[in-house]
Amino acid sequence: MTMTSTSAGGAIGPGFADPVLDAQRTFRVALEALARPGRIGTIRDAFEPAPGLGTAATALCLALLDHDTPVWLDHAAAGAAAYLRFHCGCPIMTKTDAARFAVIADGAASPPLSRFSDGSDAYPDRSATLIVETGGLREDGPLRLTGPGIETEHRLTATGLPDRFWQDWRANVARFPRGVDLFLTCGARICGLPRTTSVEEG
Repeated sequence: MTMTSTSAGGAIGPGFADPVLDAQRTFRVALEALARPGRIGTIRDAFEPAPGLGTAATALCLALLDHDTPVWLDHAAAGAAAYLRFHCGCPIMTKTDAARFAVIADGAASPPLSRFSDGSDAYPDRSATLIVETGGLREDGPLRLTGPGIETEHRLTATGLPDRFWQDWRANVARFPRGVDLFLTCGARICGLPRTTSVEEG
């Protein structure tokens, strides 16, 4: 793989080998994840992830971010800023509520969901989408998911998140049509949770 030099003398790793086709494949996986909440998909394209990010989180950024999508990065994802500016052209924001996307590489230290924009009653689509790296994803376990796209219920395990995370999520769902949407990632794995998905523990 070739590397691209930066003005500071460092190097930025390559993105997708085929930017158009790889982005389209990732976009389809992301859409499927949101259409079938709790189902786990896999990013199968082989490429070098951005510094501090996993394969799925990087692929989502490459497919979904552009110059019109301001993004906020947590401390663990900060090393990916130059990579994302170069490959996506996205502005990096310092305030959570100014971002349309947030990349949280340290899921255990994820900020409260209420810190991110949940849109407005007139424009709920202007809310933020969060990409949160977890410690593990599995299609069984203590989380009970219900809502659109789920026939009866679906079970999920997502480790490495704050204790308050699912309480925050229930408050997010209660704000519908406002609210954030969520991608959980773990390495090359991805799970989507739109704001219409209810999650109960136990």
